[in-house]
Amino acid sequence: MKLENPLRGQMCRLLLVNMLTFGLEACLSAGTLYIPPLLLQAGLEEHTMTMALAVSPVLTLVILPMLGSASDSWKSRYGRRRPFIWVLCLGVFWGMQIIPHTWQLATLLFPHYPRWFEGVLLAGAVCLLDVGGQAALTMVMALVSDLFPKEEENRRAFAINSMMTSLGGCLGFLLPAVDWSHYAIATYLGGQKAFVCVILTTFCFLCLITTIFIKEESTIKDEPKKIVCRRYSNTWKGRNCPNEILPGHCCLITLRRYTLSGLSALPRMYKSVTHVPAVIWRLCVAETFNWTAIMIVFLFFGDYMGEGLYKGEPKADPQSEGKQLFDEGVRMASVGLLLQSAVSVLSSVIMDCWITLLGSRVVYVSGAAVAVLATLVASFTNSVTTVVIMVALTGYSMCVFNVVPRTLLCLYHSQKQVFFTSPTSKSQQLSERGDNKLTSNGQAPLNSPGCTTRQPFPGTESSIGSPHVSLMVDGGDKGNEDCLPHLQRGMGFDMALLDGAYLLSQILPAMSIGFIVEMAKSVRAYMATACFVSVLAFFCSTRVIYNREDLHC
Repeated sequence: MKLENPLRGQMCRLLLVNMLTFGLEACLSAGTLYIPPLLLQAGLEEHTMTMALAVSPVLTLVILPMLGSASDSWKSRYGRRRPFIWVLCLGVFWGMQIIPHTWQLATLLFPHYPRWFEGVLLAGAVCLLDVGGQAALTMVMALVSDLFPKEEENRRAFAINSMMTSLGGCLGFLLPAVDWSHYAIATYLGGQKAFVCVILTTFCFLCLITTIFIKEESTIKDEPKKIVCRRYSNTWKGRNCPNEILPGHCCLITLRRYTLSGLSALPRMYKSVTHVPAVIWRLCVAETFNWTAIMIVFLFFGDYMGEGLYKGEPKADPQSEGKQLFDEGVRMASVGLLLQSAVSVLSSVIMDCWITLLGSRVVYVSGAAVAVLATLVASFTNSVTTVVIMVALTGYSMCVFNVVPRTLLCLYHSQKQVFFTSPTSKSQQLSERGDNKLTSNGQAPLNSPGCTTRQPFPGTESSIGSPHVSLMVDGGDKGNEDCLPHLQRGMGFDMALLDGAYLLSQILPAMSIGFIVEMAKSVRAYMATACFVSVLAFFCSTRVIYNREDLHC
C-alpha cells in the first residue's frame, strides 16, 4: 500500500489556503498603480489626491478591529473566518468594476457636473476596493494562523502567504505594463484599464471559490440546544426565533440581537486596544515605520517616475508629448514594482530557512537596513535603471515585513503567560505561591491578593521569576485587570491590530506627503521622505521583542 507524503499534503493545503491572497493582492496592486494617475486626471491637486487616498485606510483602520473581534467569536457551520471573507470580497469586485468606468457613470448620472461626480465616484470605488481587500486579507491571515498554530508550521505558512502575496503583485503589475489597447476584446470592454480590471476580477473570483474546499472547523457544534418554534425549526428564521411569534418579526429580532451583541462588545474591544501588551506595542510601532517607508515608494512610485525622471505632465492633453512621457514613466514604474514583487517571491522561497538559520532578529533588522539603503540611493540618482533596481531590492524588505511580525505574533499567543503577563501579576503569583508553602494543609489562603480564581497555565512554573514587560502600555495595573486581558485577546483581534499598523502606514504618508512635495516643489521629496522614515524604522526594529531573552532588556 502506497503511503501519501505528509509534507506534500501539507504544502497543497498551504497553497489552497493562500490562493485567495494571490487574487486579492493582484487586484490591490493594479488598483494601486491606476488610482493615483486617475485621481490626478480627474482634476485633483497633489495634496488633494493624497488626502483622498487616506480615506480608505482610515475606514479600514476603524472597522478592522471590530471585524477581527467579531470573527474571533463568530459561530457558523462555515467556520469563523470564511463568512467574513466572502462578504468582503464582494466590495473588491464592485470596486474593480466601477474604477475604470467612473467617467461614463458620472456623465450618465450627472451630465451637468460630470467632473465633480467622477472624483466622488472614484473615491467611493477606491474605498470599496481597499477596505474590502485589506479586511479580507486580514481574515485570510487569521484563518492561516487558525489552521497552522504550531511555530514551525505557521512560519512556513506565512512564508507561503508572503510568496502568494508577491505573486499576486507580479500579476497585478504585469497586466497594466502590457499595452492591451490594440486587442479587439479590450476595445469592446472599454479600453486598457477596463480589460485589466475584468481579467483580475475574474481571476480573484476563481481564487475565492477555492475557499469552499478549505476544511475550517465549524463553531456551532458545542452550542447548547435552544427551544425554538416547531414550525420553523429547520429554517434560518426558526433557528433565530426563540418563541412562537410571527415569522415576519424574526428578521427584526435577529437584527436587534446581533446589533446589541456588537454594541456590547465595544467596551471590551476598547479595553483590549488601550491595554495592549508591550510586546505587541513595540511590534506595531516598528511595523508602522517600516511599512510607511515602503508605502511611500509603493503608492507614489508611478508619479515619481512619470514627473521626476521622465519629466512628464499628468494633466496634459492625451496626445501631447508631456502626457506620453508621463504614461511611459508610469509603465516603467510598473516594471519596477513587478521586479519588486519578483524579488519578494524569491525571498519568500528561502525565508523559512533564512529565519531558521539567522533568527528573527537578524532577518527583521536586515529588512529595515535594505530599505534604508534602497531609498537613500534612489533619492540622489537620476538613473532610471538604478532607481528601478533599488525599488526591486525593497521586495526583500516587503517579504520580511510580511513574514516575521506574524510569526512573532503567533509566538506571543502560543506563550501568553510569558509575553503578556505584567510584573505586578507575577509578583502576586509569587506571593501566592509563598503563602501556599506556608499553609499547613496545602490550600491557598482565601483572602490572598491577586487573581485567586485564575487557573495556572501549563508550564507557568518554569517562567515564574523571569522579568517581563508590562502588560499595560498606559500603566493601568489595577487588580484583576492585570490577569484577564491577555486571556481575552484573540488571534484575529491582534492580527487586526498588526494590520492596523500597515493601514496607518498608508494614512500617514497620504495625509502629509502631498504637502511635503508642494513645499519642496519637487517629486524627489517622495524618496527623501521614505529614506528619513526608513532610518527611524531601523532603530525601532532593534527594540522589538524576538524571544524570551529580550524580555530582560
